[in-house]
Amino acid sequence: MHIPSGASQTVELLDFETALSLSGQGDRYDRNRWLYVPDFYTEYRYILGTRGANPLICIGINPSTAEPDNLDPTLKSVQRIAEGNGYDSFLMFNVYAQRATRPDDMDRALNPALHRANMDAFRYILSHVGEGVNPAVWAAWGTIIEKRSYLPDCVREMVGIGEEYGARWLCAGKCSVKGHPHHPLYLRKDEQVRDFDVRTYLNALR
Repeated sequence: MHIPSGASQTVELLDFETALSLSGQGDRYDRNRWLYVPDFYTEYRYILGTRGANPLICIGINPSTAEPDNLDPTLKSVQRIAEGNGYDSFLMFNVYAQRATRPDDMDRALNPALHRANMDAFRYILSHVGEGVNPAVWAAWGTIIEKRSYLPDCVREMVGIGEEYGARWLCAGKCSVKGHPHHPLYLRKDEQVRDFDVRTYLNALR
Protein backbone atom coordinates (compact mmCIF):
# COMPACT_ATOMS: atom_id res chain seq x y z
CA MET A 1 0.00 0.00 0.00
CA HIS A 2 1.00 3.58 -0.48
CA ILE A 3 -0.11 6.00 2.20
CA PRO A 4 0.97 9.60 1.48
CA SER A 5 3.48 11.01 3.93
CA GLY A 6 1.31 14.12 4.05
CA ALA A 7 -0.56 16.54 1.84
CA SER A 8 1.12 16.91 -1.55
CA GLN A 9 1.54 20.62 -0.80
CA THR A 10 4.29 19.59 1.62
CA VAL A 11 6.21 17.61 -1.01
CA GLU A 12 8.84 19.06 -3.32
CA LEU A 13 7.39 18.55 -6.80
CA LEU A 14 9.07 18.25 -10.16
CA ASP A 15 7.01 19.96 -12.84
CA PHE A 16 6.15 17.70 -15.75
CA GLU A 17 8.71 19.01 -18.23
CA THR A 18 11.53 18.61 -15.72
CA ALA A 19 10.37 15.15 -14.69
CA LEU A 20 10.11 14.10 -18.34
CA SER A 21 13.58 15.38 -19.18
CA LEU A 22 15.07 13.32 -16.35
CA SER A 23 13.18 10.11 -17.14
CA GLY A 24 14.85 7.01 -18.51
CA GLN A 25 18.42 7.96 -17.67
CA GLY A 26 19.05 4.91 -15.50
CA ASP A 27 18.87 1.19 -16.21
CA ARG A 28 16.06 0.21 -13.88
CA TYR A 29 13.69 -0.47 -16.78
CA ASP A 30 13.65 -0.56 -20.60
CA ARG A 31 13.03 3.04 -21.66
CA ASN A 32 12.34 1.87 -25.22
CA ARG A 33 9.32 -0.01 -23.92
CA TRP A 34 8.15 2.05 -20.95
CA LEU A 35 7.14 5.66 -20.41
CA TYR A 36 7.34 6.44 -16.70
CA VAL A 37 7.25 10.02 -15.38
CA PRO A 38 8.78 10.67 -12.89
CA ASP A 39 10.95 7.59 -13.33
CA PHE A 40 11.45 6.98 -9.62
CA TYR A 41 9.02 6.03 -6.89
CA THR A 42 7.70 9.10 -5.13
CA GLU A 43 4.53 10.65 -3.77
CA TYR A 44 3.08 11.35 -7.21
CA ARG A 45 3.09 9.92 -10.74
CA TYR A 46 2.18 11.60 -13.99
CA ILE A 47 2.39 8.80 -16.55
CA LEU A 48 3.01 5.06 -16.62
CA GLY A 49 2.62 2.90 -19.69
CA THR A 50 4.12 1.36 -22.77
CA ARG A 51 5.28 3.15 -25.90
CA GLY A 52 3.40 2.92 -29.18
CA ALA A 53 1.73 4.92 -31.94
CA ASN A 54 -1.84 3.95 -31.02
CA PRO A 55 -2.18 3.72 -27.23
CA LEU A 56 -5.31 3.22 -25.19
CA ILE A 57 -5.11 6.05 -22.67
CA CYS A 58 -6.78 4.92 -19.46
CA ILE A 59 -7.92 7.57 -16.98
CA GLY A 60 -8.17 6.58 -13.35
CA ILE A 61 -8.55 8.85 -10.34
CA ASN A 62 -5.12 8.63 -8.72
CA PRO A 63 -2.04 6.40 -8.95
CA SER A 64 -1.07 3.74 -6.46
CA THR A 65 2.04 1.53 -6.32
CA ALA A 66 2.57 0.40 -9.93
CA GLU A 67 5.91 0.86 -11.70
CA PRO A 68 7.44 -0.51 -14.94
CA ASP A 69 7.63 -4.33 -14.84
CA ASN A 70 5.74 -4.25 -11.54
CA LEU A 71 2.12 -3.59 -12.46
CA ASP A 72 -0.63 -3.74 -9.90
CA PRO A 73 -3.93 -5.57 -10.63
CA THR A 74 -5.54 -2.43 -12.07
CA LEU A 75 -2.70 -1.84 -14.53
CA LYS A 76 -2.63 -5.52 -15.52
CA SER A 77 -6.31 -5.25 -16.38
CA VAL A 78 -5.70 -2.06 -18.35
CA GLN A 79 -2.98 -3.79 -20.35
CA ARG A 80 -5.24 -6.76 -21.13
CA ILE A 81 -8.12 -4.54 -22.26
CA ALA A 82 -5.81 -2.48 -24.47
CA GLU A 83 -4.40 -5.60 -26.13
CA GLY A 84 -7.86 -7.14 -26.52
CA ASN A 85 -9.13 -4.02 -28.29
CA GLY A 86 -6.30 -3.90 -30.80
CA TYR A 87 -4.20 -1.08 -29.34
CA ASP A 88 -0.44 -1.36 -29.63
CA SER A 89 0.23 0.10 -26.17
CA PHE A 90 -1.43 1.52 -23.09
CA LEU A 91 -0.89 4.62 -20.99
CA MET A 92 -2.19 5.03 -17.47
CA PHE A 93 -3.05 8.58 -16.56
CA ASN A 94 -5.00 9.89 -13.59
CA VAL A 95 -7.34 12.76 -12.84
CA TYR A 96 -5.11 13.62 -9.86
CA ALA A 97 -1.44 12.66 -9.69
CA GLN A 98 -1.00 12.02 -5.96
CA ARG A 99 -0.21 8.41 -5.08
CA ALA A 100 -2.61 6.90 -2.54
CA THR A 101 -3.68 3.27 -2.45
CA ARG A 102 -6.72 4.38 -0.48
CA PRO A 103 -8.47 7.29 -2.20
CA ASP A 104 -9.60 8.52 1.23
CA ASP A 105 -5.95 9.50 1.79
CA MET A 106 -5.87 11.92 -1.16
CA ASP A 107 -5.43 15.64 -0.61
CA ARG A 108 -8.48 17.24 0.96
CA ALA A 109 -7.89 20.32 -1.17
CA LEU A 110 -6.58 20.55 -4.71
CA ASN A 111 -2.86 21.25 -5.03
CA PRO A 112 -2.76 23.74 -7.95
CA ALA A 113 0.92 23.06 -8.74
CA LEU A 114 0.39 19.30 -8.93
CA HIS A 115 -2.75 19.78 -11.01
CA ARG A 116 -1.01 22.09 -13.50
CA ALA A 117 1.84 19.62 -13.96
CA ASN A 118 -0.66 16.80 -14.43
CA MET A 119 -2.52 18.72 -17.14
CA ASP A 120 0.81 19.35 -18.89
CA ALA A 121 1.34 15.59 -18.82
CA PHE A 122 -2.10 15.02 -20.35
CA ARG A 123 -1.32 17.43 -23.19
CA TYR A 124 1.95 15.62 -23.77
CA ILE A 125 0.22 12.25 -24.03
CA LEU A 126 -2.41 13.51 -26.46
CA SER A 127 0.10 15.34 -28.62
CA HIS A 128 2.34 12.27 -29.02
CA VAL A 129 -0.25 9.87 -30.38
CA GLY A 130 0.66 8.73 -33.89
CA GLU A 131 -0.04 10.95 -36.87
CA GLY A 132 -3.60 10.60 -38.13
CA VAL A 133 -4.77 8.86 -34.96
CA ASN A 134 -7.42 10.43 -32.73
CA PRO A 135 -6.42 9.81 -29.11
CA ALA A 136 -8.49 7.04 -27.51
CA VAL A 137 -9.24 8.13 -23.95
CA TRP A 138 -10.82 5.49 -21.71
CA ALA A 139 -12.76 6.95 -18.78
CA ALA A 140 -12.24 4.41 -16.01
CA TRP A 141 -12.46 6.16 -12.66
CA GLY A 142 -15.54 4.47 -11.24
CA THR A 143 -17.39 5.91 -8.26
CA ILE A 144 -14.12 7.10 -6.70
CA ILE A 145 -14.67 10.46 -8.38
CA GLU A 146 -17.12 11.19 -5.57
CA LYS A 147 -14.32 11.12 -2.99
CA ARG A 148 -13.22 14.73 -3.54
CA SER A 149 -15.23 17.73 -4.75
CA TYR A 150 -12.38 19.01 -6.95
CA LEU A 151 -12.16 15.87 -9.10
CA PRO A 152 -15.06 16.56 -11.51
CA ASP A 153 -13.58 19.97 -12.33
CA CYS A 154 -10.25 18.29 -13.09
CA VAL A 155 -12.05 16.02 -15.56
CA ARG A 156 -13.80 19.01 -17.13
CA GLU A 157 -10.44 20.61 -17.80
CA MET A 158 -9.18 17.35 -19.29
CA VAL A 159 -12.19 17.17 -21.61
CA GLY A 160 -11.42 20.69 -22.83
CA ILE A 161 -7.81 19.74 -23.51
CA GLY A 162 -8.96 16.57 -25.24
CA GLU A 163 -11.13 18.56 -27.63
CA GLU A 164 -8.03 20.38 -28.86
CA TYR A 165 -6.58 17.05 -29.99
CA GLY A 166 -9.73 15.36 -31.26
CA ALA A 167 -9.84 12.89 -28.38
CA ARG A 168 -12.44 10.14 -28.52
CA TRP A 169 -13.79 9.25 -25.07
CA LEU A 170 -14.55 5.60 -24.32
CA CYS A 171 -15.73 3.42 -21.45
CA ALA A 172 -15.87 -0.32 -20.78
CA GLY A 173 -18.24 -2.40 -18.75
CA LYS A 174 -21.45 -1.26 -17.09
CA CYS A 175 -21.66 2.31 -15.84
CA SER A 176 -22.88 2.91 -12.29
CA VAL A 177 -26.39 4.09 -11.43
CA LYS A 178 -25.07 7.67 -11.43
CA GLY A 179 -23.37 7.13 -14.76
CA HIS A 180 -19.80 6.77 -13.51
CA PRO A 181 -17.65 4.77 -15.94
CA HIS A 182 -16.56 1.35 -14.71
CA HIS A 183 -13.20 0.92 -12.98
CA PRO A 184 -10.78 -1.42 -14.85
CA LEU A 185 -10.76 -4.07 -12.13
CA TYR A 186 -13.13 -7.01 -12.53
CA LEU A 187 -13.73 -6.44 -16.23
CA ARG A 188 -13.65 -9.47 -18.51
CA LYS A 189 -10.36 -9.65 -20.37
CA ASP A 190 -12.31 -9.63 -23.65
CA GLU A 191 -14.33 -6.55 -22.67
CA GLN A 192 -14.76 -4.15 -25.58
CA VAL A 193 -14.46 -0.39 -25.18
CA ARG A 194 -17.28 1.76 -26.52
CA ASP A 195 -18.06 5.45 -26.98
CA PHE A 196 -18.71 7.46 -23.82
CA ASP A 197 -20.57 10.79 -23.85
CA VAL A 198 -18.36 12.48 -21.29
CA ARG A 199 -19.97 15.92 -21.67
CA THR A 200 -23.46 14.61 -20.85
CA TYR A 201 -21.98 12.67 -17.95
CA LEU A 202 -20.25 15.74 -16.52
CA ASN A 203 -23.35 17.89 -16.89
CA ALA A 204 -25.27 15.35 -14.80
CA LEU A 205 -22.70 15.70 -12.00
CA ARG A 206 -23.48 19.39 -11.40
